[in-house]
Parts: sequence; structure tokens; C-alpha cells
Amino acid sequence: MTGFLIASFAAFLALAYFRAPAWLWSMGAFLVWLAALLAGFSTAAVIALAAVFIAAALVLNPGSLRRRLISDRGLALFKRILPTMSQTEREAIDAGTVWWDADLFSGDPDWRKLLAFPKPALTPEEQSFLDNETEQLCALSDDWESTQVHQDLSPEAWQFVKDKGFLGMIIPRKYGGKEFSASLHSQVIQKLSTRSSAAAVTVMVPNSLGPAELLMHYGTDAQKDHYLPRLARGLDIPAFALTNPHAGSDAAAIPDVGIVCKGLWQGKEVLGMRVTWDKRYITLGPVCTVLGLAFRLRDPERLLGGEEDLGITCALVPTDTPGVEIGRRHFPLNAVFQNGPNSGKDVFMPIDWIIGGPKMAGQGWGMLMECLAAGRSISLPSSNVGMTKVAARATGAYARVRSQFNTAIGKFEGIEEPLARIGGNLYMMDAARMMTAGAVDLGEKPSVPSAIVKYHVTERARVVVNDAMDVLGGKGICLGPNNFMGRAYQQIPIAITVEGANILTRSLIIFGQGAIRCHPYVLKEMAATREPDARKASRDFDAALFGHIGFTLSMAVRAFVLGITGARLVRVPGGPETRRHYQQLTRLATDFAMLADFCMLFLGGELKRREKMSARLGDILSLLYLSSCALKRFEDDGRPAEDAPLLHWSVQDALYRARLAMDGVIANFPNKLLASVLWRLVYPVGRPFQHPSDELGHKVARLLIAPGAARDRLTAGMYLPQDEADPIGCLEAALVATMAAEPVEARLRKAHKEGGISGSSVEELQRSALAAGIITLEEQAQLQRAAKLRDEVIRVDDFPQDFGRAELDLPAERKAVA
Repeated sequence: MTGFLIASFAAFLALAYFRAPAWLWSMGAFLVWLAALLAGFSTAAVIALAAVFIAAALVLNPGSLRRRLISDRGLALFKRILPTMSQTEREAIDAGTVWWDADLFSGDPDWRKLLAFPKPALTPEEQSFLDNETEQLCALSDDWESTQVHQDLSPEAWQFVKDKGFLGMIIPRKYGGKEFSASLHSQVIQKLSTRSSAAAVTVMVPNSLGPAELLMHYGTDAQKDHYLPRLARGLDIPAFALTNPHAGSDAAAIPDVGIVCKGLWQGKEVLGMRVTWDKRYITLGPVCTVLGLAFRLRDPERLLGGEEDLGITCALVPTDTPGVEIGRRHFPLNAVFQNGPNSGKDVFMPIDWIIGGPKMAGQGWGMLMECLAAGRSISLPSSNVGMTKVAARATGAYARVRSQFNTAIGKFEGIEEPLARIGGNLYMMDAARMMTAGAVDLGEKPSVPSAIVKYHVTERARVVVNDAMDVLGGKGICLGPNNFMGRAYQQIPIAITVEGANILTRSLIIFGQGAIRCHPYVLKEMAATREPDARKASRDFDAALFGHIGFTLSMAVRAFVLGITGARLVRVPGGPETRRHYQQLTRLATDFAMLADFCMLFLGGELKRREKMSARLGDILSLLYLSSCALKRFEDDGRPAEDAPLLHWSVQDALYRARLAMDGVIANFPNKLLASVLWRLVYPVGRPFQHPSDELGHKVARLLIAPGAARDRLTAGMYLPQDEADPIGCLEAALVATMAAEPVEARLRKAHKEGGISGSSVEELQRSALAAGIITLEEQAQLQRAAKLRDEVIRVDDFPQDFGRAELDLPAERKAVA
């Protein structure tokens, strides 16, 4: 009897684990009944098993009886409990495409599919633009000069941007643009961000969510022919105005309004709109010549023949239009890229100014969401990765050049800890940047991954910049031309705030959108509730509901089995360095899928309001995606052994963070009895996934403080000036000089300790060592060069008492005399 029960239980576990179809479950139930009959079970037991078999066959196999008994009732309940969704919410959910994120939501990612995605690559023309024009713009862009002298890019840099086509990188060639790939776009923004935030943002915005992107996808031929060539050549400067003082994160609630009416335009009566708006935080707004404007369009006289409230609409408005108020600036944390408010009251404009013409009236929100899915994948991830590469390369060099107690500070364990975080975070951030930009080049508009990289890359950049400031100490807190991290430290909250504030993105968007778009069944269930044909709705919901039930059961069984085995039996690709990561991530994906389903089942529409729970589930999904990117990068790079510590640290850290998020989900699950069951399914033999070890962190830190191939790959694509008068160029030279001088300094210290040389200063010790034949003239020159560069590296900027205000306030003729 016991053996029979164990065998039956094991068989049903196997059916659930492998998500067997309904007919196979029915066959299994029949075989159990038949085995009981042949084994001589009692008549009562056989009858009971027969009843179970018949019930299982009716429930598991699709048919009208199952629909009437279960699915139709479930559909009615689902309609009642499903939270209402506005048109703008539905457009946001429907925007973009589903990509690798759907595999992660499946609970059983196909890792071979991930590795089959092509590695992003640049064309020769794109590589030339990156190596030449972009390098030249970096050389023209001095961040200190921009902030202290011009409060903007220099006039020379602005003209270079226009002349060389930086504003038209995404515009097709037939309109005079570059038609570059998303990967090149990302590389350009990354490189510029290692030099100047003003240069990066000035180039970034016109190539992201803005007039050019909207025109390319939705504009009329006449609009494209007029505006795109002018935008490509820099004859027009674009900006896009969405945010209203009363509608920031809730951008769909903008109160800006346009009224369809007739009016005079250039001496003729035309159909148009009177638009009133008040916008702020508009990048390039103060200098733009054409303004993309989002507002809610109303048609009280139904002149367009449709509804009165048409919805959010996007139009292109030349800023010299009468009534447009523009030009004033914001000052976002000492960043000097052009940004400011604009407004207008009852500004009349022709109806043809709507992007796409009158037929696109009311379609603006969907247009914006579609374009945001692509633009958000590139702009902020690229700029923040660039900033992080500066932090990693320069802070690592500083930690080797700067010494205390006769030891490079980078060799102290207290400094190794933040250096490890800097290196490990950057490795994963850059991997996510490359893979997500590559998805855009594959034709995807990855709405959920774009939200993931926006949030997690900018948050990790904040951690990296803070860690870099801690390592730099006093050098980091004194602003000046030699401070390479001060402006990044000031400006990091800007990236946290724009394109969807990070708190909102984490707590509402990542899981909220992912649960609907990426789940194998949720969107199908929701679609069935909106299906007007009752019979089709019944069939569709029945298929989705029982598919969902089977999926949830399978994930629960898989979670337990993978927990018991540690996922060591899962077949995965990769070599010995990565095999364990793939297995652990498969287990994590299964745990996530199960927890997500139970949260949706028991919380229902309330999950939308349980933002902390949603945020934790979003964290798990995000960490799965980021780890996938890191593994893909390692494979694409040819599995370099030197990079293995970076990969291991980043993935182990992600797994550990995911475990903490799962702990939070289970601890806050409303049904405590079920929570205890979930805990035992997820952690049947204890909690896995530990924080990266100190030894692994030591290996990562050592990669940052010495020249090498791994350090070069980690910081590839940043601007590296050769001029030793530049703070980064000086650090690079100082690191090489320090490495060359270290063994010579070690000999000097040993000789001094043993009494072989004497002296009260460094110079006297060197002369004594030279006389004793302990060092050569060449080695003395190495020591002197290293000391000179070290002094320059640790030097902190200082200024006159009035910070030079008196000089700035001099009249022009007196400045010439002075």
C-alpha cells in the first residue's frame, strides 16, 4: 500500500513538473485506478479511485461541461474582481514588444535562445563616427569650462554637434540623417558621458523620445519632408514637452488642453486648435526651435466628427509661433544642459500640426509609450554606464597611486569592498546596456526590459558614484577642474528622476507591466473578459484558466524539486565557469513564477495597491534579466578567464539580492498558512544564494587597480585623453608610473630598514641608494616621475578668496588690461 501511494505520488509529481497535457493526466489517473484494481484493493477503494478518475477526466479535459461547471463561473468572478483599467493604462500595457522577459516569466528560461541572440556589432561607418567625430566632440567638451564659463556647451562644441550630424543619428539617410543603429547610439552617449554631461544630454535627447522619433513612426509625408532634413542638419533644435507641474509621474493626467476650433492662420480661416499649456523640466526647451507638445484635445463642436474628448495628442509647434513663452532655464543640480519651462495660453495652431495629421488626434499616449519603450532602453542606461566607467577606471587608478602607511590604499580590505562593488556593478550594468540596445536593433521595443535597465542601471550608478566618492575622500569633495567625480555626484539624482521616477518604475511599472505582458496566461484571461462574443469568451477563458492552473501547479512542483536538488540536475549550456549560474537562475525563475502566480491569485486587484510587494517581485524579475545579460556578455566576449571574477561577483550578488526579495514577498504574504507552505516549497533544505565572498571581492578589486585586459574591457568605450594635464590622462600616466616604481620603492624600503642606506628625505634616500648601487639612474628617474605624477593626482583645486568673482565682474576693457 505504501509503495503504491509513493509511486502514484511520484508519477503525478513528474506529470506536474513536465507540465503534461490534460490527456496524459487522465491517462495517469486511469492507470492508478487500474493498478489498484489489479492489486486487489478493496471494493470501496476501487470505487473511490474510479470516482476520482472520472472527476479528473471531466475537469482536466476541455469541454462544454467543464466550461459550464467551472470556467464560466470563473469568468464571471474574474470580471468582477479585475480592477478597472483606463484607456491610457491599457495603451501603456500594450506598448512595446515582449522579448526575453517572457522567457524569464515562463519559469523555465531557454538559455540557448538567449545565447543565440546576435552580439551587437557596429558597421565600419559607425565605428569611424565613434572613433573620430565622437572623440573630437569629447575633446571639445570640458565639463568644468561648461559649468563655470559657458553654463552650456561651448559655442564651438554646439556648432560641431550640428555640423557633424549628432542631432540626426536616428534619422534615415534619405532625409539627411545618419540612420545609425541603437548600439552605436548607445556607444556615442556612453562615450560623451565619460567627458561631459552637457554634451551627452544635448546629443541624447534629440535621438531619444522626441520630435524625430515620433515623426519617423507617425508623421505625415509632408511633416517628414519638412522637419527631418532640418533636424538632421541641426537647422532646427527639437524638444519635447510632456511634464506639467500638476502631472509628473502621472503624465497621462496632464491638464494642458487644446480646443478644436476655426481661426485665422496666415490670413485664411482654417481648422485648428487653441492650446493652453504649462510645461517644465523640458530638456533643450530654452533653445529649441520646434517643440513637440503633448496635451489633451477636446472637440466640443465635433468639428473632427468624433468624440468630444479625443484624448492626449502630440503636435509640432515652431517656437516662434505667437503666444509661445519659452527661453527661461532650470538649473538642475549644477548641470548646464539646456532645460527649462515653457507655456502658452490660447495659442492657435493649424490642425495639421498634429503629428500624423488630424487622424492621429487622441493617439498621443500610445505613440509616446511605443517610442519610450525604445528610447528608454538607450539614453539613461548609456549615460549612467559612461559615468560609472569613469568612476571605475579613475577611482581604481587613484586607489593604486594614492598610498597611506607605505601601502596603496586600494590594497586595504576596507577599500577593496567598495572597489568590488564598483567593478561588479559596472560589469552587469554594461552588459544590460549592450543587450537591451541590441534588442532594439533586432526590431524589439522592449517595454519591460527598458524599465528594468532604466531603474537598475541608474540606481547602481548611484551606488558606484557614492563608493567612488568614499574612496576619493577629500579629493572628491572639493570641486574644481581636477575633480573627475564631483559633478557626477551632484547630478546622479537627475537620472533617478527623469523618464519615470525610479520609485514609480520599481513599485508600479516593472512587475505591473511584466505580469500582464509577459505571463503566459494573464493577458489571455484579461482579453477574454473584454471579448463581446460570449461563446468565444467562454472558450478562450477556459483554455487560459486551465493552462494557468497547470502552469502554477507545475511551478510549485518544480520549485520544490529544484530546491531539493539545488537545480544541479537541470541541463544547461555554457562551460564550467557558468554552468552553475544557469542552474541557479533556472531555479530562481521557477521560484519567481510560482510566487508571482500566488500573489496574483490571492491579492488580485489589490496587488496593484500593494506597491512594496509588487516592487519585490519586480526586483526578482529584474535581477533575473540583469544576470542573463551578464552571462550573455561573458559568452559573447569569448569567456575570458580574467573576467570571471567580475561575472561571478555580479551574478552572485544578484542571486543574493533576489533571495532577500523572495524573503520579503513570503514574509508579507497575507495568508500566513500559505506563506509557510511557500517558504517550504522555495527553501526545502535551507536558503541558498549567499553574498559574494571577501576573496571574490578581493579579485575584483585587484582588476581595477592595475592595468590589464580585464580592466580595459570593463571600461571599453570611454574617452581616454592622452594629455597629462587632463585629470584622467594624468591618472592613467600615474598608474603606469606607479606600477613601474613599486618594485624599486620596495627595494629602497628594504635597504633602509636593513641599514644599507640612510637619509631624512626621499631625495636623500634615493641619492644614497644610487651611490650604493641599489638603484640605477633610470630607476631613480622612474621614482621621480611617479612622485611628480602622484603629487599632481592627489592635488586638490583651490581658488581666490572670492572664487574669482572680482575678475569675472571686471568690464571687458579692464579685463584686457589685466
